[in-house]
Amino acid sequence: MSEQSGSSQGRQERTELPIERGFPIERINEIAEKEGRAKMYYRPVYTMHKWWARRLGCVFRAISLYTLLDDPEKISVFEPGHEGSTLASYGDDANGESDLDIASLLERVDMTDPESLWELYPKDVRVEDKKILDPFMGGGTSLVEASRFGAEVVGNDLNPVAWFVTKKELEAGQTDVEELEEAFEQVKEDVADEITQYYKTPCPNGDHEADVMYNFWVKELDCVSCGHTVPLFKDYRVAKGRYENDDKYNVLCPDCGAVTLVDDWQSESVCNDCGHGFVPKEGNVSRGGKYNCPDCGQKYGIVDAIEEQGKPDLRLYAVEYYCGHCDDAGEKKSAYKGYKQAEIADQELFEEAKEEWKDNEHLHDYVPNEDIPEGAITAASSVSGNDLFQHGYTKWTEFQNDRQLLSLAKLLSAIDDIDNDNASEFLLTAVTDALRTNSTFCSYDAGRNGMDHIFRNNSFAPAMYPAENNVWGTKFGRGSFLSSWDMVLKGVEYANNPTERTIQDGETTESEPFAHTFGDDFRLHRGDMRNLDYENEFDAVITDPPYYDNIIYSEVADYFYVWQKILLEDKYPGFDQNKTPRAESIVTNPYLNKTAEDFESELGQAFSVIKRALKEDGTLAFTYHHSDSESWGELLESLCNVGFEVTATYPISADINKFISGEAVSFDIVVVARPLDDTEPASWNSLRRDIYRTARRTRQQLEENRELSRGDIGVMEMGACFREYSKHHGKVQRDGEIMSAKEVVQKIYGIIQEASDIGVEDVFIDLLDTSNVSYDDVNKLCRGTNATPEELKEMRLYNQDDGFELGTWDNEKRQAYIQERVNGDGGDHLSNLDKLQFLRYRYEKGQAVQNYVEKWDVDDDLRELAGRLADVTGDDTYTRVLGDRDITSY
Repeated sequence: MSEQSGSSQGRQERTELPIERGFPIERINEIAEKEGRAKMYYRPVYTMHKWWARRLGCVFRAISLYTLLDDPEKISVFEPGHEGSTLASYGDDANGESDLDIASLLERVDMTDPESLWELYPKDVRVEDKKILDPFMGGGTSLVEASRFGAEVVGNDLNPVAWFVTKKELEAGQTDVEELEEAFEQVKEDVADEITQYYKTPCPNGDHEADVMYNFWVKELDCVSCGHTVPLFKDYRVAKGRYENDDKYNVLCPDCGAVTLVDDWQSESVCNDCGHGFVPKEGNVSRGGKYNCPDCGQKYGIVDAIEEQGKPDLRLYAVEYYCGHCDDAGEKKSAYKGYKQAEIADQELFEEAKEEWKDNEHLHDYVPNEDIPEGAITAASSVSGNDLFQHGYTKWTEFQNDRQLLSLAKLLSAIDDIDNDNASEFLLTAVTDALRTNSTFCSYDAGRNGMDHIFRNNSFAPAMYPAENNVWGTKFGRGSFLSSWDMVLKGVEYANNPTERTIQDGETTESEPFAHTFGDDFRLHRGDMRNLDYENEFDAVITDPPYYDNIIYSEVADYFYVWQKILLEDKYPGFDQNKTPRAESIVTNPYLNKTAEDFESELGQAFSVIKRALKEDGTLAFTYHHSDSESWGELLESLCNVGFEVTATYPISADINKFISGEAVSFDIVVVARPLDDTEPASWNSLRRDIYRTARRTRQQLEENRELSRGDIGVMEMGACFREYSKHHGKVQRDGEIMSAKEVVQKIYGIIQEASDIGVEDVFIDLLDTSNVSYDDVNKLCRGTNATPEELKEMRLYNQDDGFELGTWDNEKRQAYIQERVNGDGGDHLSNLDKLQFLRYRYEKGQAVQNYVEKWDVDDDLRELAGRLADVTGDDTYTRVLGDRDITSY
């Protein structure tokens, strides 16, 4: 490939990668929209275990495709479903013959048409001799996707849970599904019956038992005024009547405790069992975290009452069941599935489980014994309003009731007996992922008839009326060990036979399974990435670095960690502490007094490590969450300070139209950067002209060739402008002072936001910069601006009397127009362009200009326009007519 990037002195020439020239954001966003809603169908390997803020697989596959492919001689493409058929020989005939030219695919990629390489997206693409690093691997998406291209991948994360999750994802492609099924059968034989015996309930339709899908509990406090027991219900909904009638609601009668079906839970209703009238909408908990005593009317803060009385009691009040006996007998759905009041038998069964848990001390070794550590989201802070300690929680085991602890401990004990380490770890993965929906912090979503999970707010919010899952699971329901294990199996099956989904004419198309799996060449580290000791080793770093006010991963990951360490503590380093690492995390954390300034400094340190690890011509490609110009500036400052040049930015699923309004806008973006040896000095005015032209040219090219939102175009303009600035970082002067990256970003942001303020002078300069200019160019360049062709014609900036002519300083009609205004208005209504062309004409004729310069009180806007005219025409007379002062110093 012949195109080369950059122009700084002393920089080694390097091949410009496809991702620096174009990126098919429309195609990616099309897939991302669907993949984001159905990850389990697109890439089930990532649904084996929870990790936070995980980027979509399609995004990182596209980044890898456009970053790793550079040398046609080292690329092979295998058509899915055609065993051993490479790019040089795949096609539509029986033998797969085709004359497709890889080099042509690579070279055709540019900003206006980035999709030539997209043809390879659903193919089994393999590259040679590529080594990729992700120092912030998190849930491992970048590594898995790069590994699918045959690259050697190296990952690192500070958090041991992230390390373990990524390890199992990469090992999934090398794992025998039958071995996993054998291990599962052993666990099932050992403990399934022991667990499920505690999740039975009398079937309301006969003398037999049904399976419990979910148990419904409510917290209760004693009224501080009268001592009456107050159940902490916001309202009395149980669930929509999906088994009987979707328009009706199952609600709890506050008088007799029956689950009764009503027409409208927000209106006056009558219990079908006892005839009590009530409004289900009106519970005992009001806004502001207070309870209302139904007996004496006392209102009191729930947290205050807990502080006085201790943790609330829990009462079992309802059950959702499934009866296989009635199902097999052909009963209608409302008979074999439904909601009912909890009976004495249900309460007794829980007490039996509670007694077994109390008596079986051996099983207590298989639950966490760690205290909940104080932190930004476990104690009161600016990050979260939930203070676990105010709610009476001190130990991790208090997140489950005794029946849940008994069931989970039995599972881990059985898994501990599995001889196959890999299989036991996948089983452990299923157990800890199931913890999301097996906790007293989980609620039942009455509106959608389903179990909610603990991390709905990425913090720990105690539930007023918890829902208890069937830990092992039954035929129906979500979030049980069975359903989590099913997700693990689907992930491993996918890893063994990966496919790719694309969108064609609005319809999803899935490829045949690829011949190659992934994870055959990987290495993972656990620790602070700033301690990585690599130098000149990686072709690319593809990552998703932390964003400064993002989730406090370490604290939420503790919830999984304390359970995983039970089986992993003696196997792997990093699982021997009471909590996951905190202080080394590159993130703002008010609890640890880690500020935005700390984040910026530490991110800069991280970029230094990345730059050292990259080869001289290596590439950094990463996703980033952006919200405003301040965070743009912090990012650019951190990158440029350590010697990176930003070469492109692209939006991901960012159909944002507020960009031009100046509001804070949230984007997920891809940033591409390359190492830079040195930068060149520049004045702000000269750089501003480059940035203006770059932004304008970028916008025109995109608007002409692609259907993108204004927000998408703005992000790509920003990347092009960053590239211009990166070449001069630390050496941009304005008024004798060096501008910081943050200051430049504010200016760039303004230039892009004010795109709609482009006027006559800007259009005229673009016309001067256009070869073989014609009236069509006038029309084209005026689109989307405040200038019109009629306005330019009236100002004699072009005329078509004798063919098309631009109104340059030496054009007679243009000068006549200016002279008339000078003579008639004394210059009061002259534009800056009028003034400069008038001065340029007088200078050419040897006439005095100084008296006009003094009279017009030359300002920075006039000087800046003179510089732009001088730059575009190569005629520095425009700047000299304003005096001997150097325009570049302003």
